[in-house]
Amino acid sequence: MRAAQLKAVLPRELLASVVVFLVALPLCMGIAIASGLPPSKGLITGIIGGLVVGWLAGSPLQVSGPAAGLAVLVFELVRQHGIAMLGPILLLAGFLQLVAGRLKLGCWFRVTAPAVVYGMLAGIGVLIVLSQVHVMLDAVPKPSGLDNLAAFPAAVIQALPSFGWQAGLLGLSTIAVMWLWEKLRPHSLRFVPGALLGVGLATVASLVLALQVKRVEVPANLAEAIDWLRPADLLNLADPALLIAAFAVAFIASAETLLSAAAVDRMHSGQRSDFDRELSAQGVGNMLCGLLGALPMTGVIVRSSANVQAGATTRLSTVFHGLWLLAFVLLLSSVLQSIPVASLAGVLVYTGFKLVDLKAFRGLGRYGRMPMFTYAATALAIIFTDLLTGVLIGFGLTLAKLAWKASRLKISLIDLPADGEMELRLVGAATFLKVPALTQVLGSIPAGATVHVPLNNLSYIDHSCLELLEEWGRANAAKGSKLLIEARGLKRRLEGRLRTTTGVGSAA
Repeated sequence: MRAAQLKAVLPRELLASVVVFLVALPLCMGIAIASGLPPSKGLITGIIGGLVVGWLAGSPLQVSGPAAGLAVLVFELVRQHGIAMLGPILLLAGFLQLVAGRLKLGCWFRVTAPAVVYGMLAGIGVLIVLSQVHVMLDAVPKPSGLDNLAAFPAAVIQALPSFGWQAGLLGLSTIAVMWLWEKLRPHSLRFVPGALLGVGLATVASLVLALQVKRVEVPANLAEAIDWLRPADLLNLADPALLIAAFAVAFIASAETLLSAAAVDRMHSGQRSDFDRELSAQGVGNMLCGLLGALPMTGVIVRSSANVQAGATTRLSTVFHGLWLLAFVLLLSSVLQSIPVASLAGVLVYTGFKLVDLKAFRGLGRYGRMPMFTYAATALAIIFTDLLTGVLIGFGLTLAKLAWKASRLKISLIDLPADGEMELRLVGAATFLKVPALTQVLGSIPAGATVHVPLNNLSYIDHSCLELLEEWGRANAAKGSKLLIEARGLKRRLEGRLRTTTGVGSAA
């Protein structure tokens, strides 16, 4: 960028970066807590997302950092394999993203059915709410969503005689402030994020009233929060469970990133996203997060939309927001240590509710009942089992619908005006699944009939159906029957095959 251009855009980019920083600060810490990790881990990821990925990104206005969409998966991975194995998993996941970007596979990560993506986010949102309501009471969340739901009444009863009720009030007040600010904020103050306002007011109230609640623990020295990857831990990647976890992180993070990038492109008229470059940049970022023992990152829509709305036009605002995060952690860590954990949990509860997008669910109804069923099944499977199982069920339903659509075939046997002539009309896809039905219809054709079989209404015919027609023609030729396959619109090699088949006629 030339000096004159930099001078022209720098003030606007600096202002936008401050807005993004204010949005990112509470979210980075809150998502880390929801993932079962110290808040400093989320801040490190946010810093890398700004300073490194922001500079390399193929989507210049997209902001990268820890994402609520991965919090549930990370929580489960840490619970099962320990925090030490998060680094190797992220290193491999980032490497997979980098390779996918270099191989220009970015567009393929966007073919995920919207019903699966919305259902995944809804399921994650419910799990975040169920876990973070316990954190709002200064309690420890349970391993699964159903356990959190079952244990909630007991958690409330335990909070009443202790100081947990004070934490609960702070969390509820944070949610109330965010909701009211979203509904009532003046247009002139639209750049002030509701999450920061809610957390700020809750922090001030907790200090003025001297409430006995849990507060954020941030090391005075950021280096203390870094858990360097140990080479010996890489040997554990031979475990199939860890390999599957790395592939799951890579796929979900990539899909969420590229869907977010596509959404950001619709918000502005500037430079479009290079999805392959964005995927490579995310890979580099996640590899660094793995080396430093931080949270995984994705492109995140809330911070990205704040960036666009604040007037950013270049990647400088994203880079500067990472710089502000770094400066704040290094110079004002004591301020972070005053923030009540319950208030950050309130931010995550509010975010979780927003992830359950009922408008998207109703909008899927325009495309039939199956997308709505896929949405609901994916969300419920995530809630009742785990994230990976839920996503696989969503993909399975999508493929089942595709297979069902591809295998639909309407078979009609029609008498033609000419005496002894009939038409076997096939509409749809003639696959091996329809061989029994086709055999039954062929068996009903009277001897000596001339049967026309136009194939122009077929989207596909496989060898099993084609051989069935040919075999029927050969078997019934001695009875005076004749089968004429009209192969208009098919490939020449199929037409040639039909012309040379004994006992079967063809019309080109």
